[in-house]
Amino acid sequence: MTREELPPGTVVIREGEEGDRFYVVFAGMLTVTNNAMGEREILRPGDYFGEVALAMNVPRTATITAVTPVVVASCDRATFDEYLRPLFADD
Repeated sequence: MTREELPPGTVVIREGEEGDRFYVVFAGMLTVTNNAMGEREILRPGDYFGEVALAMNVPRTATITAVTPVVVASCDRATFDEYLRPLFADD
């Protein structure tokens, strides 16, 4: 996984774009919004995002924006498919 420090206001993922990474929040807070429902929740350390687009092969379903300085770790689609996709399977 790749570690990133991002300033407030950074859009990490944007609704409608192709998903290419999965993220885990290590520090800070981010908002989750989508066009249909507006602001939906706040992500905090220990939360994750980006799995829907990768697991279901659909465009991003929400926009995630840093509210405070944040630290996230992310992995690419190939790593997600190999190590994480099985955790989201409905077996």
